[in-house]
Amino acid sequence: MDLKTALSKLDTLEETMQAYRHAMGVLSLDGATAAPRRSALGRGKTFGVLGGVTYRLLVNDEVDEMLRTILDNRDGCTPAQFRRAELLREDYDDMTRIPMEEYVAYQTLVTEADAVWHEAKEKSDYPMFAPYLEKLMDCQRRFAAYKDDKKPAYDVMLDNYEKGASMTTLDPFFAMLREKLTPVIREIGHRPAPRTDFLHRVYPIELQRTFSLRLMDMLGIDRACCAIAETEHPFTDGYNKWDVRITTHYYERDVASSMYSVIHEGGHALYELGTGDELQFTCLGEGSTMGIHESQSRFYENIIGRSLPFCRALYPVMRETFPEQMSDVTAEELYAAVNKAEPSLIRTEADELTYAAHVMIRYEMEKLMMSGEAKVSELPGLWNSMYRKYLGVDVPCDREGILQDSHWSGGSFGYFPSYALGSAYGAQMLRAMEKDVDVWSHVEKGDLAPVTAWLREKIHRHGRMLTPAQLLENALGAPFDPSFYTDYLTKKFTELYHL
Repeated sequence: MDLKTALSKLDTLEETMQAYRHAMGVLSLDGATAAPRRSALGRGKTFGVLGGVTYRLLVNDEVDEMLRTILDNRDGCTPAQFRRAELLREDYDDMTRIPMEEYVAYQTLVTEADAVWHEAKEKSDYPMFAPYLEKLMDCQRRFAAYKDDKKPAYDVMLDNYEKGASMTTLDPFFAMLREKLTPVIREIGHRPAPRTDFLHRVYPIELQRTFSLRLMDMLGIDRACCAIAETEHPFTDGYNKWDVRITTHYYERDVASSMYSVIHEGGHALYELGTGDELQFTCLGEGSTMGIHESQSRFYENIIGRSLPFCRALYPVMRETFPEQMSDVTAEELYAAVNKAEPSLIRTEADELTYAAHVMIRYEMEKLMMSGEAKVSELPGLWNSMYRKYLGVDVPCDREGILQDSHWSGGSFGYFPSYALGSAYGAQMLRAMEKDVDVWSHVEKGDLAPVTAWLREKIHRHGRMLTPAQLLENALGAPFDPSFYTDYLTKKFTELYHL
């Protein structure tokens, strides 16, 4: 195959694969937000068929020859063409190791497992979900062995989400977080808690929906290209930069829950919306790694969204939207309330300081799950004991315990550490950003455009064009150092609680 033919086939393959990805993504979104509860069986069969089609699109001799031709002729390609071939080669090699019938069956399994998880969570019934979790774990262990049977299965899974991550790199990372942050958490436990009563007044759902749209506008999200829906577990899905979806959930007596899920998912959306036009409809037009993606969501949610300058900008919007509920509240009280630090049950509702402990628990559990040291039947008890050990809280039910997250129902083992890594990346990005941008004066005015412009230049526009290491170097200006994160948290909460 000559190079010109290979490059033409590359374009056709990517356009077709992206079209299927878009269609399957919208179908998945519908299943999570609007489809009838019992639709999962039919949707699972559809995903199985589409999974088979996409498998055959990528895994065949012609694609193998096309990729070899491009990779053997680097000088005749543009950097983007060569990078696309590199990434597709990785996907091709990974996929060819999995028998097609197993891949198709897995697509069906994930769809069914997600539907069962939703029902099991609603009923707080772990045994209902357990058989599906067992199958998902078995599949993922098998897929990991297909990819690299010389590495522990969990290391392969971690690398799927964060290139280069392994238990060897993450064990000391989490150990450092425990060492540096545990004394701060303990000391705060002896200090008076801030006032939070106003966050739990009755906030009508319809007003919260209006407020979500105003939050999206504050973040600078183009609502002509990004829509919001409601689901059990908030998430973001970007099909291309002109079609990004975020979701949230609403609780009448917990306005901060939806508020910060919208800001968090909005950070993901800004990343997707900011990728370069020239990268669209190719494998380059998406986020680099899950850790880098989470760095953006958690940057907006916490570093910006829970800062005093942002709370001052947000305060008049909340007063206008919820005049009765916010009538006796100051901007400073809002800031203190949304930064209340105390051990809690739910990861997505956790404060910025204790959040890493929630991630660490899932990391420690996944290590045991994937090594086979913990049986599926033992997982709720293990979860509950770890929450007592690391956070000192008792788990009252499966819904608020092991069933709270959607990740395992989607087979996303190895994803959770990305949240902690992303938080740490974000703290170091802030220090680099502050050298170029007067961050806090803009934020206090409610103007996030300079913040987003900096991130767009350093992170968003590149998609997957740069390697994760290159992208981090571009944004951090120095090697990754998690001490920026622990220093940031220590300073912030020392000031908040007058330690």
